[in-house]
Amino acid sequence: MSNLFAEQLQALRTRSLYRQLREIGTAQGANIDLVGKHLINFSSNDYLGLANDPRLREAAIATIQEFGVGAGASRLVSGTQSPHLRLEEALAKWKGTGAALCFSSGYAAAVGTLPALVTSKDVILLDKLCHASLIDGAKLSGATLRVFPHNHLGKLESQLDWARRERSQSRLLIVTESVFSMDGDRAPLRDLVELKQRFGAWLFVDEAHAIGVLGPNGRGLAAAEGVDGDIDVQMGTLSKALGVSGGYICGSRSLIDWLINRARSFIFSTAQPPVLAGAALAAVNLINSPEGEERRQLLGRKIEMLRHQLPPASGSAGPPSSSSAIFPWIVGDEQAALDLSRALINEGFLVPAIRYPTVAKGSARLRITVTASHEEAQIETLCKTLRRLTASK
Repeated sequence: MSNLFAEQLQALRTRSLYRQLREIGTAQGANIDLVGKHLINFSSNDYLGLANDPRLREAAIATIQEFGVGAGASRLVSGTQSPHLRLEEALAKWKGTGAALCFSSGYAAAVGTLPALVTSKDVILLDKLCHASLIDGAKLSGATLRVFPHNHLGKLESQLDWARRERSQSRLLIVTESVFSMDGDRAPLRDLVELKQRFGAWLFVDEAHAIGVLGPNGRGLAAAEGVDGDIDVQMGTLSKALGVSGGYICGSRSLIDWLINRARSFIFSTAQPPVLAGAALAAVNLINSPEGEERRQLLGRKIEMLRHQLPPASGSAGPPSSSSAIFPWIVGDEQAALDLSRALINEGFLVPAIRYPTVAKGSARLRITVTASHEEAQIETLCKTLRRLTASK
């Protein structure tokens, strides 16, 4: 067995697809230490800089003192403690839905919820650039899976038309992200709502990279577009702008009750540690406050600064454009992306190289994420360094 894995790992190295863990010796933030080397961190999804916020730390400590560390068992057995319920009540109120349910991770939320919504008799229509967790959840459901080209409304419409004609008794479920994790662009949610209403489909939207960043009180892109009431299933994460860990589903009371009874990743997992629920509740309250709005505005200014100063990638017509805090700097070749990422580490910046299978072959990139915690001088220096490192290429 070990020889087999050794050969396969070597094959990954040959194709520049081998991955290794990196040890970070400090708290998450705009400045970190990578095995003793100080780096400016442009790799994190901690968009509002809450991962090391003292108020979240204080809430975590207070929760540990009252509830301990572990939850004991799954929530249906012995794990539903007060912090879980308080967090879910706050999430539902914040998102304007009937109820909410938390999972141990965003991945667990996806792979538990999608198979609970549809069966082999039904049809899922999935955006091609959806996150791996959504793809895996769709496959686990056993439903007929149709993948439409990224944000291609015409193709989606034709697939819906086919499904309604050929599978008239089936449930139809459209699945998309609101802000896509590797390209940073947005889904056309208003158009998707129109299509789902016209064809009698359901709409599932993953707001992982929009929550806390976009919309009134940071409620996400659906709220920003005024269509949150028309989305059947709203998924999100506690691990990005909220700075903690975990995933959630928001929707009607009957939807959440159904998931409690049918979402296997919820039923058969030990509950999220209460300390995480306590910290996440503090994050929701902060994001939903005037200070949360100030942080969103600060992040917006940093996004604009990076957008205007980031140089174009080799072969690109212009600098990367983004409607979010995620900037894909396309390199193309996997090894070239790795080399550039390593060169940036030598210059004092952590910017990850994203390669297949996370993105399509030949579209390897640097994934640059900016946060409210970054200083303007750090953004300016990153852009100047990228321009210098790639000037001769």
